[in-house]
Order: sequence, then structure tokens, then C-alpha cells
Amino acid sequence: MGHRQDLLAAARRLLRTKGYARITARDLVAESGTNLASIGYHFGSKEGLLNEAIGEAVEEWTEQLARVAMADPAATTAERGFSAWSAMLGGMGARRELVVSYLEALAQAERDPALRAQFARQYRRCRARVAELVAESLGDGTTPDDPRVRAVAGFVIAVCDGLAVQWVLDPEEVPAGAELRQGVERVWGPDHHAER
Repeated sequence: MGHRQDLLAAARRLLRTKGYARITARDLVAESGTNLASIGYHFGSKEGLLNEAIGEAVEEWTEQLARVAMADPAATTAERGFSAWSAMLGGMGARRELVVSYLEALAQAERDPALRAQFARQYRRCRARVAELVAESLGDGTTPDDPRVRAVAGFVIAVCDGLAVQWVLDPEEVPAGAELRQGVERVWGPDHHAER
């Protein structure tokens, strides 16, 4: 591996053990066996490196959830969404440090235009990937760039982010997969529409 990959691997290890806010550039250098100049050269800043590492981890997690969602070829689009949300909630315990680091990084991005732009690019990639899955799940020829599909992708990501925040703050009160399904069906299910 080159310095770039060494630094990313070190950042991911440190995010799991120290959390975003406590990692120093020197920690990254010591963990990666590289040098301070490499951080600036490859990522612009320590925060740029950490955010890239978080982005990689989130994209990998997205792909794992995609495999869960698409595992049953006979499942409806809604069933696929619920299975992905359930798998996400089930995996939160093993990814707590990543989720907390992600939230810490988002707070920093508000005051740093470069970091905000980096996160915006990561969100665009995530929305595009989820839109691909939604289009595939619909199976009716709808394309991922259809505005309705992109809106669904944004909604799915918003629910994931909201559940993650709730889980970090109060994991006992976050709805489990079955409760989440019942809540969504109660609000948007066919019975609700029939009442109107």
C-alpha cells in the first residue's frame, strides 16, 4: 500500500478506537507509519483524511445493507426497505464508534466549506447508489435518475440518519424493525388511505 492507503487504514482503525474528535495528526502518522506531510499532500488536512475514511466506511456499510435488501428477489420495494432498516439497526452496536465519529464530523463540516463539500459529495454518491437499488427493486423500467426514485432514495437515507442519531442518544427507545414497519404502515399503509 502507498501512503494514501496506509493513512486511510490507520484513520479507520483510530476512528473505531479513539473517535473523531480525539484523533491527532500525530496519532495518524504513528498508526500509519507515514509522515505529517503525507496527510496534507493526499487529503489536504487531518479532517479531510478522517472524513474520507468515514465516507469509505459508510459506503461499505451501504453496500452490505444493499445486499440484505436485495437478497430476496420476490420482496416488494417496501419489504426491501424494511429489511435494510432492520439490518442497519441490528448492526449499530458493532458500529457505534463509526456513527459517533460521523456525527462529530458533521458538526465540524458546518464551519469548514471544504469538509462540507466533501460530505455533500459523499451524500450524492450514497443517494445515487440507493436510487439504483430503488429503481432495480421497482423492476418496471424506472431509471435511477427519475426524480421520484431520487426522492425515495433521499427519504430512505433520511430515515437511516435519523435512526442512527436516535440510537446513539437513546438506543433502548429506537423502534425495532417490526415497530418501525408497523409505524410506517399505520401512517402510509393502504388502510390509512382508505380512511381518507
